[in-house]
Parts: sequence; structure tokens; C-alpha cells
Amino acid sequence: MQLILISGLSGSGKSVALNLLEDSGYYCVDNLPVVMLTVLVRMLKEEHTRKVAVAIDSRSGHGIDLLPERLHKLAEEGVNPTFLYLHADAETLLKRYSESRRRHPLAGAGKTLEEAIRAERELLDPISSLGHRIDTSGLKPAALREWVRQFIEAEPGQGLTLMFESFGFKHGIPLDADLVFDVRCLPNPHYDTALRPLTGRDQPVVEFLEGEAEVVRMRDDIGRFVGDWLPAYIRDNRSYLTVAIGCTGGQHRSVYIAEWLGREFAQRARVLVRHRSLAGN
Repeated sequence: MQLILISGLSGSGKSVALNLLEDSGYYCVDNLPVVMLTVLVRMLKEEHTRKVAVAIDSRSGHGIDLLPERLHKLAEEGVNPTFLYLHADAETLLKRYSESRRRHPLAGAGKTLEEAIRAERELLDPISSLGHRIDTSGLKPAALREWVRQFIEAEPGQGLTLMFESFGFKHGIPLDADLVFDVRCLPNPHYDTALRPLTGRDQPVVEFLEGEAEVVRMRDDIGRFVGDWLPAYIRDNRSYLTVAIGCTGGQHRSVYIAEWLGREFAQRARVLVRHRSLAGN
């Protein structure tokens, strides 16, 4: 059985991810109490259901604390779930709730929306590091669907998946980054009017950046650092390592370096390349 568990903060996109998985042929269950997880999996195994996705969140209350134990039991029974945790910054969650006018599951009892979001983050914190984290701040639903699609197609759970993610510092540092490199000190194609509307994936921008010795030196230094420490992360039994590359707007320099790193490491690990600022447009 291929089992994917989805959890995270309310408003972070769990329903978007679950709908994508359902469209991809997964048997999907939303808002499952943690205590029922092993029962559900055993039942579906008896029915020879091969692809299952389950959403577990704060509506389980403090039963969420049982999740590590349930995951251990599933592993003993030969089922090794892939865990996907979605989250976002408070500003993004407040905006989404304001636009949708939906009630937060922890609202009430005199709590403001901001207090409910904070309480949920604290409630889910113990499980937030059990699997791969995706920061959905600023992401539109189409971009999130694409990132989840890449995630399930990467066959997670079979070794380390290395993700190179470009971003713009003016939008904030991604919450899901394990390593962050700042390349704002490099020459900026933004100041060339012909290059300004392009991105780091376009050949004229690539040629501009590769013509700058500082860019090549920074690019190679980052690649060398990641390469030197990659074996240590693999030995640590990590399933995912997210390397974030940031420039001012997340359009030129960081995009180019993330793409270059993706090609460089393609033969050393399963690689995903994401462009946060481009995806948010």
C-alpha cells in the first residue's frame, strides 16, 4: 500500500492537496481521528486498496499526540507512510480566512482568529517535523497542486529527495527551508531593461550571469557546500532536504542558481526544483 498522510495548519491548503491526490487515483479520507488510522489501513489492505491518502489535523484535538505511535505500528505491519505537512505564515492564514469567511476549527471560547491560528500551530508542532514540510505562504492553488504532484511523483520514502527552491527576500524566507543561501550581493539583471521581464531560466539572463565571475564563484561555492554535506544528511536518514536560494525578487539570480544546482545534483539524488516567487505570480 502507498499511504500518504497530510496534515498542517487550517487554511494552508490541505483540501487542495487532498483533491489533487484524489484526482491522481488515491482513496482519500478527510478529518480521520488518529486513533482510527491503523484500523482504516488494515481494512483497506484487506480490500487490496493500493493508494490511500488521509488528512489528519487539529480537529483530532490532543489525539494528534498519538500519531508517532500509530506510524510506528504501521511500520511494524509493513506500511511506511509518506507524511506531508502544510503550513503558512500568520499573515497568509489571516488573509485566506478573511477572504473565505470560514470559521477556524479552534475558534470560539473567546478566541480571536489570530489566537486560534497560534493555538493550532502549537498543537501541531510535535508532528510538524515528521515528514516533508511545504510552506504555502503566497502560493496560489495551482502552484500548490503542482508542488504536491511533484512530491508524489518523486516516489518519497525511497531515500533522500533534494529540493532547490528559489525565493525573493522581499517576500520573506520560506518556512520550509533547511539551508538558506543569500545571493543578493551578485550582479542583478533587473537593472538591464532588456533582461528585467525575463527570468533566470531564460538564456539571455543565463548568459549575463555566467559572464560574471562572482556569480560563477558563488554558484560553485554553494554547490560544493551542499555536495560536501549531502552524505551527512543522507546518513541522518532524512527523506527531504530543502535548499533555498534567495535574491531580492526571486526572479533572476536565485532562479538561475537553483536551476543550475538541480542539474548538477540530478545524478546524486532525486531532485526537485521550485521557484516560489515565480509560482506566486
